[in-house]
Amino acid sequence: MNYPWKRNLYILWASVFFVSMAYSMIVPFMPIFLHDELGVEDHLETWAGTIFAISFFASAVTAPFWGALADKYGRKQTLLRSGFCLMILHFASFFVVNPYQLLVIRLLQGLFGGFVPSAIAMIATNTPEKNVGYALGIMTTASAAGSILGPLIGGLVSHWIGNRESFLFSGSAILVAFLIAWIWTREEKFERSSTRISVIHDLKSALANNRLVMVLGVVMMTSMSVMLLEPLLTIYVIQLGASNQSASLSAGIIFSSVGVAALIAAPRWGKLGTKVGYEKVLMIGLIGGGLGNIVQIMLHNLISFGILRFTYGLFFAAVYPSLNALIVKVTEPSFRGRAFSLNQSSMQVGMMIGPLLGGFLANLFSITTVFIINGLVMLVIAGIMKGNTLDTNRREKSVKETLKG
Repeated sequence: MNYPWKRNLYILWASVFFVSMAYSMIVPFMPIFLHDELGVEDHLETWAGTIFAISFFASAVTAPFWGALADKYGRKQTLLRSGFCLMILHFASFFVVNPYQLLVIRLLQGLFGGFVPSAIAMIATNTPEKNVGYALGIMTTASAAGSILGPLIGGLVSHWIGNRESFLFSGSAILVAFLIAWIWTREEKFERSSTRISVIHDLKSALANNRLVMVLGVVMMTSMSVMLLEPLLTIYVIQLGASNQSASLSAGIIFSSVGVAALIAAPRWGKLGTKVGYEKVLMIGLIGGGLGNIVQIMLHNLISFGILRFTYGLFFAAVYPSLNALIVKVTEPSFRGRAFSLNQSSMQVGMMIGPLLGGFLANLFSITTVFIINGLVMLVIAGIMKGNTLDTNRREKSVKETLKG
């Protein structure tokens, strides 16, 4: 491999960071923008939720199609296409005059998205096999860092230059991501898929790969787990004693602590996965995350709750790098772009279901019950993964013994 894989890693890390930051920086001011500048008076919460959810929905639907294009024409081409479209759409948000226009733009952002999975697929297929775990762990921190700093930067920028003008700032951030990826990254290992683009055929191919189906199912469940508590965290923080005035800040700090933990731990989990196996690291992450969710209900003050959320994040940081590495392990290089796009679809579906299900369960039972259910689900997933791994090992051992015989 002539082109330094670490150079690709560093450039794509920066690109993913800028795109993730641009996406998440609109979170703090979106309801205010809808109310103050677009005139939404009634059902503000519904409008804000729909504005966010529609992008996840569109991305889940179109991700397999863009993955097929990536395998046919190159991951870098797909990445650049996504970056250019997202840049234009963020700039276009500056000109909206009613919530329906903004809804359409958010829909288009989902339809033409795919920057992050394309970057991950490009790293996965252009990094030496022995370094894939480490590289994917590093890439996980890019998205986490952008998502953590995005709301903070968005709040500051909207305060300094205005809510509407913040869209120009986010569009500029994506422009930077597009330019540095275009100029300084290179795709060396690209095996063009000669098959005709067919999403239905790709889905059938994926369903025929039992191990890939298992990984995608875990991706959806863990993404749902992450989002399950998001609409409830501020309310729970108030129940722990925070005032209404400080609840949003306290919840933001506590929620971000999971992302900070991911920044610290994800690269280390990636390296460990390379040494001991990604299945083992994934099991550690799922069991630690499951137990961490359950134990959190035993703490009844903000500081201890925040510390435990951080500890939970240290374990949960093992999950996504391991899942990305397993996708590389269980798929052929010619199908890998489509596999990571299916991974994106699974993730987006989980992120859609999570907040809706969390709110429903909290209304039906209580927030503490949601923590327990969330933890138990992760432990069940770990058990299923363990059983699947044992079955796979037995089959492989049986085949080897048959061949020797």
